[in-house]
Amino acid sequence: MTAGGPEVRPLWRGRILAVLGIVLVAFSLRSAVASLSPVVDHVARDFPMPAAVVGLIGTAPPVCFALFGLLTPLMERRLGLERVAVIALGAVTVGLVARGLAVDATTLLIATALVFAGVGMANILMPPLVKKYFPDRLGLMMTLYTTVMAFSTFLPPLIAVPAADVAGWRVSLAMWAVFALAGTIPWIVMLLRARTEATAVGATAPPAETEDAAAAGTDRLSFEDATALSTGPIVTAPSSSRAFSRLARIPLAWVLAGVFGTSASMAYTAFAWLPTMLVEHAGTTPQQAGFLLSLFAFTGLPASLIVPVLIVRFQATTALYVIGAVGAVTGLLGLLLFPAPSIVWLWVLLYGLAGLLFPLALVLISIRARESETAVALSGFVQSCGYVLAAVFPFLLGVVHTATGGWQVPLIVLTALLVASIPAGVYAGRPVTVEAAWERRHGRRW
Repeated sequence: MTAGGPEVRPLWRGRILAVLGIVLVAFSLRSAVASLSPVVDHVARDFPMPAAVVGLIGTAPPVCFALFGLLTPLMERRLGLERVAVIALGAVTVGLVARGLAVDATTLLIATALVFAGVGMANILMPPLVKKYFPDRLGLMMTLYTTVMAFSTFLPPLIAVPAADVAGWRVSLAMWAVFALAGTIPWIVMLLRARTEATAVGATAPPAETEDAAAAGTDRLSFEDATALSTGPIVTAPSSSRAFSRLARIPLAWVLAGVFGTSASMAYTAFAWLPTMLVEHAGTTPQQAGFLLSLFAFTGLPASLIVPVLIVRFQATTALYVIGAVGAVTGLLGLLLFPAPSIVWLWVLLYGLAGLLFPLALVLISIRARESETAVALSGFVQSCGYVLAAVFPFLLGVVHTATGGWQVPLIVLTALLVASIPAGVYAGRPVTVEAAWERRHGRRW
């Protein structure tokens, strides 16, 4: 350890498998989600796709993410980060293959729910995994992680339709399982290696220690115990349920949930309604609206490259949040007041600055927790609460649009959410961990 934090060491030294595992998980998170919608028309040629099912598939991601945001910390507590990562990627792999084998809309929906369940688990695990394996390279690894996620958002829409035209929609949907399956391999290898090392540690222990351990029923060292032997004493962490209870009483945790929820709501609202909004309110063609949606999504790529480094190295959270929120507000107001087709690209580009908020929220989950165990609980709490908002908000906007017969009021509601979130972004910029916030508030250790 250095005086200022963890000792910095070469990225690849002893961590090649962790780098590959994190990259493949990050790629699978978005490619699994973005590969279906481009080929829905191809699927509908083989069996009916009722609008209700299409709507459920669109709503399923944030609902599954919220649900498994609550369940994943409980699983991690019993199984460990790496084992749950294997389970999550296994679920994604099976779900993607099952989507390619679907025989009707119901089986397609069930397979899609399984995909999103795995993605929901992996969403929670990524910030703690980065924190555990790369405490000295948080900025670099979060940049790599969020950049791969942004890249895998663009790739499926570009490839899915040509692949469906050449090989059929079943191949187009199932082929992404290759990446999820490959993502399990580094974590399985690390688990097997850790078990071998733990066995070796047990075999070389003094006889008296072995007898004592056997008497206590703990003659086999777990992965966590073996890791603790090499890194220092075991620090007792609160159980997942107790950690969730404590987080619910810390304003910082709710602020982080608000930041994440705002980011997710902007993204899911755009993907659900922006093309329709542009056609009906700004007078663009459907083709132009599709291009402008891609422009909105593209802003996430440069954001994922610069935001993590700026936060970790320069503590620029508040400035970045204000830039993202104010830029998006400007774009929404421009779209509300001056929706001319000739200038609408500028408003969409400014609205796309909301893409700064997603990598910002993910980095905050990692750096606002001292221990990886707390990071798991914080990740589950923040993402489950945030995705509840992301699941409800696009639906409410649709209701408001139907009730008012236009897009003026929904645009005002979107603007109000961003403006209301700015104080949360400012508060989240304070360099305080949730453990320290708990200790300061309640006068006892986390």
